[in-house]
Amino acid sequence: MSVFGGMSKGERNRIKIRVRTAMGSQAQLQGRYLGGRPPYGYRITDAGPHPNPSKAAAGQLIHKLEPDPAAASIVQRIFTMHTDGMSYKAIAAQLTHEGIPCPSAHDAARNPHRKKTAWQQGVVRTILINPGYTGHEVWNKQRKEERLLDIDDVTLGHRTTMTHNPAEDWIHSNPPAHEAIINPDLFDTAQTLRRQRAHAHSRQERAGKHNARPYALRGRVTRILSMQTTGPDS
Repeated sequence: MSVFGGMSKGERNRIKIRVRTAMGSQAQLQGRYLGGRPPYGYRITDAGPHPNPSKAAAGQLIHKLEPDPAAASIVQRIFTMHTDGMSYKAIAAQLTHEGIPCPSAHDAARNPHRKKTAWQQGVVRTILINPGYTGHEVWNKQRKEERLLDIDDVTLGHRTTMTHNPAEDWIHSNPPAHEAIINPDLFDTAQTLRRQRAHAHSRQERAGKHNARPYALRGRVTRILSMQTTGPDS
């Protein structure tokens, strides 16, 4: 059973590698939309019959993204506000104050597990770093990780979690795959400003730690408290 189990696991991993390689090629070379939740500002639409003849005969279609009229303008506003100097927090507060539904409230059917009360800083940042708004398909932003519930008892199974991949591992389509919401120049400007502000913020934090107010008698106070606890002769 151990030998058969090892062979099955090896074959499963080989199939996984082949499938992911094929999907990566489809996304990069063809700009194929490979499923998943559409980014805020887009919606899913039909793009014609499936290129596989057998799947096309069964009535299967391929899909692509198209701008959502109700949300695409909000994405443009977010980029504009960021390049005008507003922080993630300020942008989120402004959109919440105006009563604009956050992404989870805008698409509640796909987000039943998320809060729908207000915009969050993390959501604003996710929108600002997504190159898909320039019209190119982006794939491999996340991956599934399987972790055993108990390493001493593999029969209990595993837990599957989604983990974000680093940006350098994302796969971008060579040709444009859908209509762009953000001009590439505006997107590049937003990324430059975002990195500059993050660098300046980290420098301010380091400077604040180095310039913390020193307490001249700190060592003596510690010594007195220690003597009170242990006694002067200890």
